[in-house]
Amino acid sequence: MHLDHVPAPAAPDDGAVALDAVREVSDAVSAAHLFIYLVPESAEEAARLGVTEQGRSYLAFRSAAMGAVPWQVTSAAFYNFSPRAVREMAGVWDAASPERWQDARFTAAGRAMRRVGVSLTDDQIAEARSLIDPVVAGADYAGKVLAAANTSVPLPSDPLVALWQQITVVREWRGDAHLVVLADNRLGPCDCLVLHTATGQLPVGLIRATRQWNDEEWNAATARLVARGWLDETGALTEAGRAARERIERETDAHCAALWAPLGETGTRRLASLIAPVNEAFAAAGTFQAVSRAS
Repeated sequence: MHLDHVPAPAAPDDGAVALDAVREVSDAVSAAHLFIYLVPESAEEAARLGVTEQGRSYLAFRSAAMGAVPWQVTSAAFYNFSPRAVREMAGVWDAASPERWQDARFTAAGRAMRRVGVSLTDDQIAEARSLIDPVVAGADYAGKVLAAANTSVPLPSDPLVALWQQITVVREWRGDAHLVVLADNRLGPCDCLVLHTATGQLPVGLIRATRQWNDEEWNAATARLVARGWLDETGALTEAGRAARERIERETDAHCAALWAPLGETGTRRLASLIAPVNEAFAAAGTFQAVSRAS
């Protein structure tokens, strides 16, 4: 673990963390983490390691914390990617070691955040660390593969990038928890993508291209959701499907409530507020426009 020396935590308030506060901080964490997959700096750093294919570099960057594991292990951790998509990463550890991929990821994150002018002062970074570090240190990592792997990564010396890495840990923690909820609801890897894209929140074309489920698999998943009453015969989301997806998200929030309990509700909402400028800077720079245009 890389948490031998952490800032003193802010004093939590008493009582449980409300689920809407859990959702607020989860959304803020996800938004502050997302840019790394979209910025040109990531592609540039991957190219320096000899990999120019976007899918292979994504998989290498995100799985580097786990070490030089076979692609099958990454496939198990990356729930909604088809095995054929993950198989494409075979050989990336021959191009460069996981440690070099991790260092390149940190370099890309730091370059990108400074290019768009993320406006966090030293005091704000320190306060955010005083909140998030105890969460990372006290979390239960049983079954949380990607989150646990990311806690093994030494924090970089750059304070802003170090904060981003701590954000990465809790982002992956929620993601790992979400997979447990999906499995418990019998929502398989392709099925969950079909359901999510039916909400209109994710572009189908982008998801089909990156996750690589073929037509037969996509159509079979659609048929299963129609049989459950979550999609209608045209593939549109039903009210039952909308309610089911929100219930799954709320179950994930409930799973994550214990993660944020050390901060209490006030600290949890404060952290969400402190890290919001990361996403705001990338949104203002147009980083997410390509995703919103994808179809």
